[in-house]
Amino acid sequence: MKPEELKYTKTHEWIKIDGDVATVGVSDHAQHEMGDIVFVDLPKVGAKLEKGKQACVVESVKSAFDIYSPVSGEVSEVNNKLSEDPALLNQSPIDNGWIYKMKVSNADVSDLMDFKAYQEFIKTEVH
Repeated sequence: MKPEELKYTKTHEWIKIDGDVATVGVSDHAQHEMGDIVFVDLPKVGAKLEKGKQACVVESVKSAFDIYSPVSGEVSEVNNKLSEDPALLNQSPIDNGWIYKMKVSNADVSDLMDFKAYQEFIKTEVH
């Protein structure tokens, strides 16, 4: 996947929708800000997630970070590789470090940013 093919949230998740299946992860910017990822608390397959609500937690050497669902739906698959190697989120946050996939109940992403808008957003974000 290319960053330009994704949609982004203001809380730094990315989403790629293919039909009624969405793949979700954290942006390259987010993983960089988090520092070294040491643990990913993956959502459960079958869990029903609500747009804008917590989906899971990622822990780094700095802190724990809530990951929010960009759309509503049901978790259909999780990236179990992250349980064994959480650093995949740092090394490849889009291709190998995706967090979960979900069957989408509402694929409205009109409020999410494209790559260009997201790049502008992170320039203006206060740390």
